[in-house]
Amino acid sequence: MAEDLAIIKGTKAEQYEALLPQIKALITGEPDQTANLANIAAALKEQFGWLWVGFYLVKNGELVLGPFQGPVACTRIRKGRGVCGAAWERAETLVVADVEAFPGHIACSSLSRSEIVVPLFHNGEVQGVLDVDSTDLNTFDETDKRYLEEISNWIFAS
Repeated sequence: MAEDLAIIKGTKAEQYEALLPQIKALITGEPDQTANLANIAAALKEQFGWLWVGFYLVKNGELVLGPFQGPVACTRIRKGRGVCGAAWERAETLVVADVEAFPGHIACSSLSRSEIVVPLFHNGEVQGVLDVDSTDLNTFDETDKRYLEEISNWIFAS
């Protein structure tokens, strides 16, 4: 069955508050992780219009590209490399106001100017990351961190 999102205007927090219950409804009862990751990426991209929204999953000791929305992306990222690899290694969310100022940034797209990467935890271990890129500098803040971390907590919830 097709699903439609109610896209709203308003503050960033108001947009998240309207979107989160919709994302929760999309993934509740759906056991397929790929389907859920794809819908989460699509919902976030549709609401906020960011350049790239997607997931990298830990497989055989590296991050491997998963479901995403946006231009083609790097397929594999080593631990500690770039913003995604650093967030994985540190097991913490990284908010980068200017990707050019981040040591070792991996330029999957030259259009990316700022980024937020949120680790996905399962049983206390990082199993992947939610990666979001913007064409503007300083796009992401504590509001994004709060809500994207909430979404990331749903990924491996039983």
